Amino acid sequence: MEWLDEYEKLVIRMNMPRVVIDNAICPTATLVQVDSARKRGLLLEAVQVLADLDLSINKAYISSDGRWFMDVFHVTDRLGRKLTDDSVITYIQQSLGTWNEPARPAALEGLTALELTGPDRTGLLSEVFAVLADMQCSVVDARAWTHRGRLACVVFLRGEELASGASADDDDRVARILARLGHLLRGDGEAPGAVAAVPAAGVAHADRCLHQLMAADLDRAPSFPAPALSPAVSVQSWAERGYSVVTVLCRDRPKLLFDVVCTLHDMDYVVFHGTVDTAGDRARQEFYIRRADGSPIRSEAERERLNQCLQAAIERRSLEGVRLELCTPDRPGLLSEVTRTFRENGLLVVQAEVSTKGDLASNVFYVTDAAGKAADQSAIDAVRERVGMDRLVVSEEPRPPQVFSKDGPGDRDDSVGGGLGLVYLGNLVKRNLYNLGLIKSCS
Repeated sequence: MEWLDEYEKLVIRMNMPRVVIDNAICPTATLVQVDSARKRGLLLEAVQVLADLDLSINKAYISSDGRWFMDVFHVTDRLGRKLTDDSVITYIQQSLGTWNEPARPAALEGLTALELTGPDRTGLLSEVFAVLADMQCSVVDARAWTHRGRLACVVFLRGEELASGASADDDDRVARILARLGHLLRGDGEAPGAVAAVPAAGVAHADRCLHQLMAADLDRAPSFPAPALSPAVSVQSWAERGYSVVTVLCRDRPKLLFDVVCTLHDMDYVVFHGTVDTAGDRARQEFYIRRADGSPIRSEAERERLNQCLQAAIERRSLEGVRLELCTPDRPGLLSEVTRTFRENGLLVVQAEVSTKGDLASNVFYVTDAAGKAADQSAIDAVRERVGMDRLVVSEEPRPPQVFSKDGPGDRDDSVGGGLGLVYLGNLVKRNLYNLGLIKSCS
């Protein structure tokens, strides 16, 4: 019946996410509030949109009671400023104000993606790009991470004959590319590599894909000593409320919340409540979670597995290294030549972000010496002279200025697992609503 169709449309419109962006409530950050009917994965989608815009999330409050869901984020740009660009604000509202997942970049449509994992070594990424250049594959976009002696890489390739797979010759060419890359990633131990070709449309998000590749590869990773500033992760049980409580304390950095929420989501946990707070360069995150079937974590083995996966997810993007930015006209074989220059000067690429816009290549590399320690300045200078001093520049990761709470960072209790997750949830909600500027003090 026609009136029933109109009623269903009304219900849908009433339950669509409502996005409010406010610059007046907080003096130091822009508030992004998302209210919606509950939907699996909505938290990850919201955090993903903010992370892709390179926004810093200084505070956050997450609540999902009954059938309703509310997120509040305190965000700034990478320089610690409020959001004033109308195009950015409009994009956030449009991306989060629908039931659709965040839009994929149009430049990646119709491409082929290669997913690679394997034991890392000096020059491996250079060899991968050399094979692709030799096979006349144009790299449009690529992301590479290394962690615990393993490499994960996602490469998006241009080329109708590669993407179509419409003939036996096309299939044979793809098979030859995979065979040559598979030989590079084979390794000489018990943890060989793997490579697969998939349509770019099947890669939901490059960073999520890297997390998934490395999570699947986690058990193969060799044992490495914990870094000096390793994240502290606690997984506790709150049986009275039917929650498991995850507390994370670590150094703050860009996309930290995305990495944690992505890991929880991919491990099939649902965040019902949560808080995020930063002070100086430290971050505390707390989440009340259950499995997708509604049950809390019950076994010690599952708690330990979640702990290990969260620590690994945080460490992957926390690697130290010299940040080199390459901006130059794109041409065939560019990546192969640049990464070969790194290898010839004893530099290890621990992270890479490759992108092309039109005829311009804009790439970022994080490099260390072959042992994973700080790169020698002479090696950096030699690489820059070869590539071009004006094209390859040393830069620092832009970070917002340190802003401490009125109590000062020294007055914060930064112990993990000290029972913070076991306080009464109503008091936690009220406290964080006040901290986020959504209610006034009653004192």
